[in-house]
Amino acid sequence: MIGKKKKFKIKQGWLRKEPSVSTSAVPPPPPPPPPPPPPPWIELPRDITSNILQRLGVVDILESAQKVCTTWRSVCQDPAMWRVIDMSDSDEYDDMPYDVEIMVQHAVDRSQGQLVDISIGYIATNELLEYIAERSSQLKCLWLAFCDRICGNSLTEAVKRFPLLEELHLFFISISSESIEIIGQSCPLLKSFTINKRGFKHPIECDKEAHAVAKTMPELRHLHLFGNEMTNEGLQAILDCCKHLESLDLRHCFNVNLGGDLGKQCFQQIKDLRRPNDSTADYEFDAKLHDSDSFDGYPSGFSDLDLVSDYDDYYLDYDDSFHWDVDSDDDFFGALLMDDASLNTLLVAAFNFICPGYNGGIGRKVERTVEMAAFNLICPSYNGGIGRKVEMEEGGFRLPPGLAGLYR
Repeated sequence: MIGKKKKFKIKQGWLRKEPSVSTSAVPPPPPPPPPPPPPPWIELPRDITSNILQRLGVVDILESAQKVCTTWRSVCQDPAMWRVIDMSDSDEYDDMPYDVEIMVQHAVDRSQGQLVDISIGYIATNELLEYIAERSSQLKCLWLAFCDRICGNSLTEAVKRFPLLEELHLFFISISSESIEIIGQSCPLLKSFTINKRGFKHPIECDKEAHAVAKTMPELRHLHLFGNEMTNEGLQAILDCCKHLESLDLRHCFNVNLGGDLGKQCFQQIKDLRRPNDSTADYEFDAKLHDSDSFDGYPSGFSDLDLVSDYDDYYLDYDDSFHWDVDSDDDFFGALLMDDASLNTLLVAAFNFICPGYNGGIGRKVERTVEMAAFNLICPSYNGGIGRKVEMEEGGFRLPPGLAGLYR
């Protein structure tokens, strides 16, 4: 019919057919291997992990531990991890490319106002004290040693912002009796006060500091006045005004004579009394006596050059070292430890979690067998687990059997 299109059916028989392939000829590809199991320490309870990592120093946490895996990084960012900051040995980092003062500031920031205890040796400055005071109104304990760049006015201004302060420990810090009075008036909850100096064989006589303590710190329980110049008059004022004293350290206070009634009162009133000539074997600093004539004016015999380090040559912008991209789905960075993560410090921290009093703490060298024991705490499946008998070559130390399988 005109106008009606005729449909044509095109045969496609001319198209070449692909040869059929037998499915039985080529085996299917093997399934992908299962992903490696996460490191055993990730399965530790968070509070146990935190307890272990807290035994590391600030530098080890910021530069090593938090870079191991995202789990540890999360723990290291928890403000509860930074309620206590210990930088009492900060002079050990003089040869490292870090601005330790900035590290302390970063640690204070991480506490988010929850800081209750901080110890700083050598590096504290007026500016650092102000930084801490502005962000740590909950502080209860402040420990400072050999910080010759702190002036008395800056210290008192900082302490005024710590209304909850219960402990203040000052070692070789220059401070006047007027500053001591301000501290006592600003901290009504103060229970423990230390103002230790270097001792002299023939000290001058001065009771101003003792009278300042007696006048403004009636609630003291513990008072340490190592190397103080006070006489019996100053000591009598303290005994009369500080009725709650339980311990009193008078070592190297050679102007004090504990004979007669004053000595009897001390022994009756004070439970733990350290007399001027008592042993200094347990004193944490150098207790060597010096002649007054040879005193060079520095708190520990150091010069300015010994105590000041060059912070301007820090090798990078410190904040950059804490801001790097992490795949949140990958709980481990593809290796047991990153190149810059210090395994030894982690092992020592773990071992001190088991035996906190062993070998003087994490600052001492730990033998290889002990490191292995610590590693077994973190990785129970390694080397037979912590249940395997582990001993020290010297001293015959053995892990408590009750720890066997504790973290399996």
